[in-house]
Amino acid sequence: MAKRKPIIIGNNTFDYKKDAIAHYRKILISYSFGESLNESDFYDLIDLLNYDYTVSEDELELDESDIYIIDIKVSKVQFSTKCFEVFYSDNSSCYISYLMILNNTKYTPEKLFNAACRSAINKDIRDVKQRYFDQYSIKGQVKCQETGILSKWTELTVDHRQPNTFSVIVDRFKELKGFDLDKIEYKSDDNNFIIFDDSNIAELFREYHKEKANLRLVRNECNSGRTSLAIISRTNKDLKIE
Repeated sequence: MAKRKPIIIGNNTFDYKKDAIAHYRKILISYSFGESLNESDFYDLIDLLNYDYTVSEDELELDESDIYIIDIKVSKVQFSTKCFEVFYSDNSSCYISYLMILNNTKYTPEKLFNAACRSAINKDIRDVKQRYFDQYSIKGQVKCQETGILSKWTELTVDHRQPNTFSVIVDRFKELKGFDLDKIEYKSDDNNFIIFDDSNIAELFREYHKEKANLRLVRNECNSGRTSLAIISRTNKDLKIE
């Protein structure tokens, strides 16, 4: 059996990818929001950026007249989660995902489209959850719509009731509109989410999703499909986007 090839990132050698992930996660969680990385951790992140072989060599070979990295901080993104933010000499910045780099995530046109559709409804989904809590909260907890267990905000997720799952709704939307996925353009928003460059597509999907989605608020560990696999029509327990 061939010996496993180690992962070499700068001066660090990791026997397994999980070890590299643990290393960068340890750096991330060791800082408070807004803190700059110390010199050692800063250069560990620079090594990680150079390891990202999805970036061309031309993009990495910067001379003195080009934009360069001046700082890396731990910043707050959606739902108060931590993320590395890279600051450049032209006063711009961007978020980076150490998981995406280490997993070498490849974005196909279909994955990009699905991600942008998810971004388009983020606020709608959060609003559904907030209204449910506003209406039924008992000391900061509400009942899971599947188990009846009183649960905190972080213990619950807005679930698309089968068979109209999110992926099914997206696929039907693509078929209905006849999009050429190779021609659709994207950008990142302030939270580093992938969004449609054409906001009209996002709005079209929001309206379609609002019409088709049957939503429930269930505990994170629940698989709501096992109790409602054959149900398509709305029920009086379904949550709606307003």
